[in-house]
Amino acid sequence: MSEELLIRDIMSKPVTIAKSAAITEALDKMLSEAVDPLIVVNNGSVVGTISRRTIAETLGSKKNSGLSPSSIHVSNSMEEDFTTVYPDQDLDVLVPLLQHYKLVVVYDEDHRLIGQVSAQDLLKVYRPEGSVKELMEPACTIDAEERVVHMRRRMLDDNIHRFVVTENNNVIGIITETDVATAMRKFRKMVEDRHQDHRIRNLLVKDIMTSPVITVTGDKKITGVIEMMVKKNISAIPVVDNNNLVGMVTRNSLIRAL
Repeated sequence: MSEELLIRDIMSKPVTIAKSAAITEALDKMLSEAVDPLIVVNNGSVVGTISRRTIAETLGSKKNSGLSPSSIHVSNSMEEDFTTVYPDQDLDVLVPLLQHYKLVVVYDEDHRLIGQVSAQDLLKVYRPEGSVKELMEPACTIDAEERVVHMRRRMLDDNIHRFVVTENNNVIGIITETDVATAMRKFRKMVEDRHQDHRIRNLLVKDIMTSPVITVTGDKKITGVIEMMVKKNISAIPVVDNNNLVGMVTRNSLIRAL
């Protein structure tokens, strides 16, 4: 990587949420500002992060079924594990960090929050070379008729962030942590407490998936795919060959290729 660019040159303005705020406020902020996760602060200090994934887990938990989403605080979904860098460090330090964390917090020399860096920020200035086929990773698939509760269990147990929804190996949609989080919030607001446990078990993947979905072929140049991902702010694109799913390009697979 070039030694000319430093973290200060690519970092973004930090997007924060108070530890005491409602998780619905956090989710709205993530969607409106197209960021994930948010930096959680308490009395001016960074105390963790909150993601769409952890919000989905909280809203989908049976123990929270009797609570209104707006009454659940960020502190109930917050992860305290985060990593930090300084603005005058070289970009090289970001690659291994962004393979493990969705977001890197930037502090100044007085340990004050001044910025954040995501894979999206790094990919705006650094692009791996090669074709989609060379950089894609295996795609996790799920049937449209699968129950959402079973899909969530797979997400949690196998640390899966998204599924490609297929029918006869044809891609018909995609379901991400964002889809689950927004669906759970809407579900909690619409369905009375005493009916939630029964109704949530009948919720199907096809009810909450995003469709249609953008796909690319394996021979496409990776630079064009990255430009599409950055422009549309999407984290993954399924790869198809003769309309059959063969893999997926994700921000993670691109960062690993740097």
